[in-house]
Amino acid sequence: MHLALVRHGQTDWNLRGLMQGRTDIPLNDTGRAQAAAAARALDPADWDVLVSSSLGRARETAAILADGLGLPVVGEYDDLVEQDFGDAEGTLVSQIDERWPGREFPGKELEHEVGPRGARALEQIAADHGGARVLAVAHGTLIRHVLGELSGHEARSYPKLDNLSVSRVRRADAAWQVLTVGGAPFDEVLPWLLPAPVEAEELGRTA
Repeated sequence: MHLALVRHGQTDWNLRGLMQGRTDIPLNDTGRAQAAAAARALDPADWDVLVSSSLGRARETAAILADGLGLPVVGEYDDLVEQDFGDAEGTLVSQIDERWPGREFPGKELEHEVGPRGARALEQIAADHGGARVLAVAHGTLIRHVLGELSGHEARSYPKLDNLSVSRVRRADAAWQVLTVGGAPFDEVLPWLLPAPVEAEELGRTA
């Protein structure tokens, strides 16, 4: 199975540099234009269906892509939604580290839960649409965590993903492989990636 994780189009909060997370901010006109341009750049012959996160900015991006490509949107997945940043949502990203050293925001979804959640979404998409070539519209941080979960690397060491960037993965023999990151071949990104941290319970098992 081939699947591409596509970051949604720009919102006003993206433009203003605000932490967005689960806050359901719609696309702005630039975001809609980005999605339309991406639809023109993608080859509809390469894909069969679209799915998205259940947040509005992802759903609208998927709808614009579907219209441009002449493909159906066949599902929404709660497990594709962005990481919950709790009290930090709506805060300038440039002020985050000063206000919350270590980025420990009250109400934040735990880092180690995000990648497995996104990977569950991929497994569900594969179960629902096995054999199809799927464009899945999601969110920047969520996508980086999913890629890290699949490749065994620290999510934060993955590069920031632009709006409408495409990261391709493939499922074969019950395992997922990262093919591209924001359009760049995985082998070009690999030298910059850090190994995923080993959890304490895993250290206990190997000691």
